[in-house]
Amino acid sequence: MQQLLDIILFCATSTAFILKQRLDSSTSSQFADTTNQNDLVKALQKGTTLNAAENVCTVDEHNNPTLTGNPRAQMRLNRMWHRATYVIIRHIDPNGNGNEQDPNDEEEQMLLVQRRSNIKDYCPGKLDPTPGGVVGFNEPYLLNATREMMEEMNINLEDGNNEINKLFTFPYEDEKVRVWGGMFEVVYRGSISDIKMQPEEVSEVLRLSIKDIRKMAIEDPDDWMPDALHAVKLYLQYRRDASLKRRLLKGYSNGDLESYKLRPKPEVIFFDCDDCLYFDGWQLANKLTANIEEWCTSKKGLPAGEAYQLYKKHGTALKGLLAEGHMEDCEKEIDSYLADVHDIPIHEHLTIDNELRNMILRIDPSIPKYIFTASVRAHAERCLRALGIEDLFVDIIDGE
Repeated sequence: MQQLLDIILFCATSTAFILKQRLDSSTSSQFADTTNQNDLVKALQKGTTLNAAENVCTVDEHNNPTLTGNPRAQMRLNRMWHRATYVIIRHIDPNGNGNEQDPNDEEEQMLLVQRRSNIKDYCPGKLDPTPGGVVGFNEPYLLNATREMMEEMNINLEDGNNEINKLFTFPYEDEKVRVWGGMFEVVYRGSISDIKMQPEEVSEVLRLSIKDIRKMAIEDPDDWMPDALHAVKLYLQYRRDASLKRRLLKGYSNGDLESYKLRPKPEVIFFDCDDCLYFDGWQLANKLTANIEEWCTSKKGLPAGEAYQLYKKHGTALKGLLAEGHMEDCEKEIDSYLADVHDIPIHEHLTIDNELRNMILRIDPSIPKYIFTASVRAHAERCLRALGIEDLFVDIIDGE
């Protein structure tokens, strides 16, 4: 198996080398190496970059097309808003080598990543995890994405074997580019050996997992296209939201697929304890309710059902007991009440939940996490210990 993988890697690497050699010998006199920023600017000013005169779809900041478009070189020089496609290419190996990714593990999904040629007019020589292209004037996003896949990599999206889906559009800008991206997902079921690179555009194609892309981008961010890395983050957010069936709420950053954005990083995350971190069919909740009812009838002589009426009227039974004079408003009596009603054998209802633990561990570790509960701290602590997650939270904010 490893020999087969080594052969595939060797063939892919050799093809990239041959294409690079062909590019160097046949087109170097036409298009200069633009990996140096000063050389790139001079070539754009002279109109000698690749496709410099191509009329592209320039837009305003709201993605409304201009009347006539603009030459590609002018768009680059003036950092004009324009349209481009960004395509995630998920590769499903038709040979089934036995080491294919788990379809449920997002981090192990295999993507095809391009190394851009050294004569590109934007990010030459950089790695691109979302290969696509600048949209031409009057060209639809979908037509551009389909055309770019065929031209640059020989991926046919009209043969019924491969798939393409439009996901969303998004704005992106930095000191070098301002673009409205059309985000697509392609499922490629062909062999790596069927990939034929367009030498003017692509110098290499890599097959990497999302986990590998994250790691490599952290280790050497300058080797990657920044807008493409942003597109990958948007894609992963979109996929995660779809898997959770999260609703698209208008007015929120991720609620508009025509102007899709990353959600702001939260400063803190609060987790409700009971019936949120766990759900046991309301068994603990029913036991707590029964304890409150028992306490009110036995300790305070209230009629059956009065505890529930206090809850409905005041929000909690404790508030009702205090408001209507059934309990002295002092720390000792309140603590005694809370200790009595929360005296529940937690370990009879909850057990270690490794799936829950792993889910919480996958959340950004730099974001502090707190438990919020209307119960008392001791009850929440017992629940967390029973679930095996007591070490994952900064503190507990309780009803006291």
